[in-house]
Amino acid sequence: MKKGIHPENYRLVAFKDLSNDHTFLTKSTINTKEKIEIDGVTYPLMKIEISNTSHPFYTGKIKLVDTAGRIDKFKSRYGKHIDKK
Repeated sequence: MKKGIHPENYRLVAFKDLSNDHTFLTKSTINTKEKIEIDGVTYPLMKIEISNTSHPFYTGKIKLVDTAGRIDKFKSRYGKHIDKK
């Protein structure tokens, strides 16, 4: 590999799905402020709202995840443009 072209901070990061508390490790360069300990090892923590364990496409279940009223905000902003059938 060429030296100096790859990120210095490419490391294991813990991603935590807030909808079901599922945590998984993967490599990333993301900057985080929080940390979590898994099996005695401390990893940077990134909290996410939806992962493959909670997304309706992967689970086969329709699940409405409305964080901070985003759906209501969308409907109030663009509701008049939606055809009512």
